[in-house]
Amino acid sequence: MTTKSTSTGSKVILGMGAIISLWVAAAFTGALYQVNWSVSELARQYMVATGMIKPLNTMVDFYTHIKGIEYLICVAFFVAFPVFFKYINKEKKGVKTTA
Repeated sequence: MTTKSTSTGSKVILGMGAIISLWVAAAFTGALYQVNWSVSELARQYMVATGMIKPLNTMVDFYTHIKGIEYLICVAFFVAFPVFFKYINKEKKGVKTTA
């Protein structure tokens, strides 16, 4: 009896997943149609709506934004360079060849 109820429960969950997937596909297609099939414009509108990006009104806002990105690049370099340096200077094991 538990096999029958498990099978029925699985079918219900699978059916709900299919319905939700169809709804998501329709919503995404409709959103792309509204922005003339431009994925980048759709992503920009999403980021503006959720507050991920905001307009830069003054030179100070712009400079602060660029300075923050510059600091992130510096941190990435300071982490990546020693790892790369160790990789380049790693001693290679000799390979014996027979002549």
